[in-house]
Amino acid sequence: MTDVGRRAPELIRNGLVALHGGGEFHPGDERFLGAILEAAPRTARVVRAAVVPTAAARGRPAAAAEFGTRALDRIGASLELTVQAKAVAVVDLASADDPGLAALLAEADLIHFPGGDPDLIPAVLPGTAAWAGVLTALGRGAVLAGASAGAMALGSWTWTPGGVVQGLGLIPGIIVVPHADARSWADNLRRFGSTAPSGAAVLGIGERTGVLIRATGPWRVVGEAEVRWLPPEQRDLDAARVLRDGESFSPWGT
Repeated sequence: MTDVGRRAPELIRNGLVALHGGGEFHPGDERFLGAILEAAPRTARVVRAAVVPTAAARGRPAAAAEFGTRALDRIGASLELTVQAKAVAVVDLASADDPGLAALLAEADLIHFPGGDPDLIPAVLPGTAAWAGVLTALGRGAVLAGASAGAMALGSWTWTPGGVVQGLGLIPGIIVVPHADARSWADNLRRFGSTAPSGAAVLGIGERTGVLIRATGPWRVVGEAEVRWLPPEQRDLDAARVLRDGESFSPWGT
């Protein structure tokens, strides 16, 4: 196992991280949403879910969060799960250090960061009470999901329109390429992955599809599209490993 692989257990601890390629909460995303809800712990038989619209802060964060909470409530009901989904409006530096919002995150069983602008989460969350709350929840066994820009932020590096920036590093050694279906893979890799630092692995994820990651063991694909994995130092498109719903892979040779 590489040094990158050895760091994952200390960062994820007891929880599960779910990286999603975009199109979150829309029809066709039921498999992924069901998987993360079923993986989440229950508090008094209730899944307490938090939708955090940080990446949508320049747009309509309240609407983005409401769309997510309704979807989680709906899918939970279809699975006969009691879900209490709330919007947690961490949208700037001030709200990221709000103790009340941080407490909601620390107590959540499922935390979901939907998409938006990829530069916002890496700029807002590091070192804040909100991010400490997320890590506390993961330590309790919670699920942390990120879709599109939300997923991009959880790797070591994040593509932004201004260039690649340091991500939150929860899943070390990777740069996430969202919206990466078979037709758009080459264009999106050039856009998101071509400027990845040396040594970065590239994880391409199609829409309405996710990768479920625990501290140890293989990563599992859930959803209707495909996932593509390019190991470090490899940029040959044809060398990407293609995986589909239900398949697992061990990126670091674990």
